[in-house]
Amino acid sequence: MLSLEWVLGVLVVGTLLASIGTVRLLERSSRRWDDVLRSRLLGGVPWGTIVVIAFVLAVYLFVQDGISDFHDPVTIPYRAWSYLYPLGIATASFSHASSSHLVGNLVGTAVLAPIVEFAWGHYPRDGAESNGSWRTSPWFRAFVVFPLVVVVVGLLTSLFSIGPVIGFSGVVFAFAGFALVRYPVATLVAAIGAQGAVMTVYRALRSPINVYVATPSPPSPPWWASIAIQGHALGFFVGLLLAAVVFSRRGYRPDPLRFWLAVLFFGFSKALWAIYWFRGANSFVLYRGPGVVVVVATTLLVTLAVTASDRPLLPDALVDRLPLLARSTADRTRLERILELGLANDDSLSGSIRTRIRDLARGPRSRTASKLSNVTRRQSALAVVLVVVALISGPAIPVNLFVVDQESTAANASVTVEDYTVRYVEGEENELVGVVDISAFGENTTIESSGVVVSSSSRNIWLEAVSANRLAFERNVTVDVGGPGWRETVHVQREGWSAVGNDSAYQIWLWADGDDRQLAYTSDPVRSEVRIDGKRVTLVPDEGSFSIEVEDDDAVSDVALPAENETVEAGGISFERDGDAIYAASDGTYVQVASEEGRGDY
Repeated sequence: MLSLEWVLGVLVVGTLLASIGTVRLLERSSRRWDDVLRSRLLGGVPWGTIVVIAFVLAVYLFVQDGISDFHDPVTIPYRAWSYLYPLGIATASFSHASSSHLVGNLVGTAVLAPIVEFAWGHYPRDGAESNGSWRTSPWFRAFVVFPLVVVVVGLLTSLFSIGPVIGFSGVVFAFAGFALVRYPVATLVAAIGAQGAVMTVYRALRSPINVYVATPSPPSPPWWASIAIQGHALGFFVGLLLAAVVFSRRGYRPDPLRFWLAVLFFGFSKALWAIYWFRGANSFVLYRGPGVVVVVATTLLVTLAVTASDRPLLPDALVDRLPLLARSTADRTRLERILELGLANDDSLSGSIRTRIRDLARGPRSRTASKLSNVTRRQSALAVVLVVVALISGPAIPVNLFVVDQESTAANASVTVEDYTVRYVEGEENELVGVVDISAFGENTTIESSGVVVSSSSRNIWLEAVSANRLAFERNVTVDVGGPGWRETVHVQREGWSAVGNDSAYQIWLWADGDDRQLAYTSDPVRSEVRIDGKRVTLVPDEGSFSIEVEDDDAVSDVALPAENETVEAGGISFERDGDAIYAASDGTYVQVASEEGRGDY
């Protein structure tokens, strides 16, 4: 019997196909859709896009081991950690952090890359056949040149992105930057409308019906703090510059208004304004106002770079009057003498002849003046864009020269898997953010991290893989480390008890698959705010167990935490465990003093 989900999936596909077919019949253009596609693409198919999507998917499945667990690939070794770790630089732009990350970027590629491929074309000219050279062969351009350029752009975004980036999004933004130059309106519709529509259809096919239950969520950073904004901007500018070169040679320039609007709306819709920085372990600063200014200003700049004319930036009259380019006194004297001889007492000369005589009399310009007068408005704007790209990518160089210090000698236990070290820290300086020590505008690059840290000196890796807050919420997490052809899972567990009116006393355990767990961290004791007979009660984590300490003015006594339905005594107070709660009893007083941590208690 067919399931409801299967029937709904078929209905979704059938509705889409029927809608597309009907619109195609209603469309009365003089050229058929397939004729338009075949004029630019081999067989009317964006083969290069298909090759790129297949390549990125193959990296996820077979390099990151997504084929073993599609929703949980190996990610740590495939980030762009440092120039000293070539594997990460080479794979970062083509790897992904999760299945949703992969699908989002592949959908973006599917809607934008065909526009780029169509604009570039498999044929030297519309519909033209190859002239016999392998360089102009549509097969070569479709299956080799286009994918190869995409790989080069991906490597550029890895090399000049700040931080341990991962994902194909930098290249997707390069697709958008390129396509906007040739087809601004179509690209905007694809990026804002089509991408969302395709994602919705994908989710509808995957899960036609969903049931949601309200549940607590672990602490997480704001959505904009997980965006590689600098990498996105870099990719966008790379694509735009490539398009400027290609279409300048073809003599094409977009309509300035359409291009300006398309770039502006794209920048806002894709959060290129979301400039942010870290203020602390769980604190972030969003510079929304400056970000909006940057988007508007750069939109104007790229519009000038793409659509400005080839007229000289400075008029000849202004060039001649610049102080540094002014002629010598001898030049001026010679000019005045020639004009005096050539124009004196001769009213028969026309204005054009007089102007020509004056031009000849001026003599040759200086080399500097000649070069300056040849600089066009478009060249000037492109030069400024190149400066902007340098400012965006330049900071990545010192950051990507990151070298991890030798493994920490802290007393906390750690788990070693091959060259990886996994440990739990609290209040340790984040080596990654603080690569370059900078303080400006009240912010700095020195912040502290707390949580599960994965490091490798041979790979130049330092990562806060799980924050302390998330671990406090989840209680049990796993961290996958590995490399090409292997992966290993490290388990992290937090056990703790919360004192009434105060924080928790807890212990952190680590172990790799197949190994015994080991104690990695022990917190400080925590005192309950409850007083019984004037005595204070403190929860003490101690070498893998917990005890209760009772303190009065004269003495301190302690006892191990009672087991389920067990009663123990310390300092004249009885302690009973009932489920997840510890109760204290003395002289008719019965009060809760502690409770066991559970998932979502954070």
